[in-house]
Amino acid sequence: MEGLVAASRKFVTGYKNETPGSLKLIDVYLVYIMLTGISQFVYMIIAGTFPYNAFLGGFISTVGSFVLAANLRIQTNSQNKDGVKKISFITIKL
Repeated sequence: MEGLVAASRKFVTGYKNETPGSLKLIDVYLVYIMLTGISQFVYMIIAGTFPYNAFLGGFISTVGSFVLAANLRIQTNSQNKDGVKKISFITIKL
């Protein structure tokens, strides 16, 4: 258990010190989208599935937004310059 705590502490301090602010902003957005999807799913379980198409539309849009934001994070990460040869239009706008 102590090893897990030490590894978590090392991860958090490394993230705070080495991650650029633009990637932290994208990470906050990713967490927000994930919490939105989880809350939609929990609401569907509690309230029922009567407007199922509305749930599907909202949930699929959060999944799509998460995927696009994750791709943006991969493209803007400076450590991935060798793997990502072409940068999308959205990255150039940032």
